[in-house]
Amino acid sequence: MKRHQRILLDELLPSIEILLPGDATKLDLAKIFPSSVNQIWLEIGFGSGENLVTQAINNPSVGFIGCEPYINGVARMLTSISKLGLSNVRVFRDDARILLQALPDQSIARTFILFPDPWPKARHHKRRIVGPKTISKLCRIMPKGAELRIATDDPSYKEWILRHILSCGGFEWRARRPQDWQVKLGDWPETRYEIKANAAGRQCSYFLFSREA
Repeated sequence: MKRHQRILLDELLPSIEILLPGDATKLDLAKIFPSSVNQIWLEIGFGSGENLVTQAINNPSVGFIGCEPYINGVARMLTSISKLGLSNVRVFRDDARILLQALPDQSIARTFILFPDPWPKARHHKRRIVGPKTISKLCRIMPKGAELRIATDDPSYKEWILRHILSCGGFEWRARRPQDWQVKLGDWPETRYEIKANAAGRQCSYFLFSREA
């Protein structure tokens, strides 16, 4: 890790890091973000922050919460936040499932889960972030019409995602033709992992779901 990144971890991170209350109290998101924020979007596993930073630049009236347990990824995103002077990003440095428990009902207008670890071995499937417990929490924190974006390049995970999301009954898959999941939306920036997947010739899938009543 570079010296300037260590400095940002010491000086910038404390001012934007989300720390959970020690009890079952839900987070007061109005106290976490500036008053100019009118929506909250969440990214689970932001990697180096390519998507989160681009979205934050393009949507200055939206508050962003990024979850990432790996410190090197956090440090790289802090570099971008500092360079661009972004004030609408907050960071949670732990497993996103812990944060989901503390978020208020119907508080998240959009959620991104981009190229999560596929845990390819069958005995590890229970570790996949997309599963019944996480989906149930997303249903609670996302109001009707909220958007859920998920991307993966792993064939078995593609099937897993669709099976679990659609069976929960809380989200509608907005695809009407193959192109709808084979080609991403124009406001969906390329991430570092996506570049690697494309370079290796792996087909990426881009799933777009809407929260149902």
